[in-house]
Amino acid sequence: MKPNKLRYQTLLKSALSILLILLGWAGNNVLAQDNLDHYLTLAAENNPSLKAAFNKYMAALEKAPQVSALPDPQIAFAYFIQPVETRVGPQEFKISASQMFPWFGTLQARENAAISNAKAEYEMFEQQKSKLFQEVKANWYNIYFNQKAIDITLENMTILQSFRGVATAKVEAGKVSAADQYRIEMEINDLENELAQLRDAQSLLTTSFKNLIGTTSEIAVGDTIISTDLLLRKEAIMDSIKAKNHVLLSMDLNTSALEYQKEAAQKAGGPNFSIGIDYTFIGKGENNLSGKDAILFPKIGFSIPLYRKKYKSIVQEVVYQQEAVTNDKSNQTNILENILEKSYNEMTDAERRLRLFEKQLLLSSKSLRIIETEYANQNSNFEEMLRMQKRMLKYQLELEKARTDKLASIAFIYYLMGK
Repeated sequence: MKPNKLRYQTLLKSALSILLILLGWAGNNVLAQDNLDHYLTLAAENNPSLKAAFNKYMAALEKAPQVSALPDPQIAFAYFIQPVETRVGPQEFKISASQMFPWFGTLQARENAAISNAKAEYEMFEQQKSKLFQEVKANWYNIYFNQKAIDITLENMTILQSFRGVATAKVEAGKVSAADQYRIEMEINDLENELAQLRDAQSLLTTSFKNLIGTTSEIAVGDTIISTDLLLRKEAIMDSIKAKNHVLLSMDLNTSALEYQKEAAQKAGGPNFSIGIDYTFIGKGENNLSGKDAILFPKIGFSIPLYRKKYKSIVQEVVYQQEAVTNDKSNQTNILENILEKSYNEMTDAERRLRLFEKQLLLSSKSLRIIETEYANQNSNFEEMLRMQKRMLKYQLELEKARTDKLASIAFIYYLMGK
């Protein structure tokens, strides 16, 4: 009775271990997602690259008040070394003040161009933020998968240890060769080596992740990741990319800025004009009008844009820049479409693998339990038991890899869409 009882307990322990694996180590889904949301917030607050992009945007905002301001007024002082005698007395010195005004609408066009450029920088800031969030998610999914690989390896070591208990009991009863026990020991040693490699990799992944989000705290992964689906069709996704991708939006704003620059260049070909006053100080003379100052007001001047080739060249330069941005946008759209095609295929491939390995894992688990029972009762199928256990380990890892690959692809597609 005792050997049968021991065998029953061993089989029950093994079956429970397999059941836990099939259930996916059901844990707190919200905790896993909360961890990821927390790290996204940390990255937004601490990442130096994102801060640099935001500072570029703030610097671009300061350009508008510079280009929309009038030129500085000019003040001149003239001293007459040899006083000029006039009817009212000698002229001793003179003070002049003048203000230059560009052609109508020039300053507004320059301001509009600067504002459009600042908006373009903001879109690049949003692009940097989206890219950062996508990198955080991709790295976090790698950490999650590696941790699940560690958990799966530990669970499989537990299963092998239960096999070892059965094999040890049979060896002691003289029913099988000690070679069965040694083979299980070899499998356990291999898993221990793989476990050490996974833990080393986890240390490297977490270190890189901490630098990415700017923290020194320990990284929490969570038990189970939340699985999501991309409900949009590929055509709808591409339409969203064309409308909301931050790089494309930045190019549109650059085009708008160039249109304002073209307008400003055209207006620069118009005359500038100035208004000013002269104030002349009169010294004492010999008649009764001496000592009275003479004020000459107003003084009006304007520039004559005679050299038209220069202004035409400035306008043509902007036209070429507009064409360059248009071509760049067309090229970038094609690149994004190619990237979307690749990412969408990777997502559908991950979904296909996910369905496959869920089925394969269920079948391998059922097969393993049957083979283990046969080995416990009939001393047969030992090699097949180890082979099936290896296959189940492979399916477990492939299942988690497919799940994280799918989520990483969806995150990248959302990044392309500017979300």
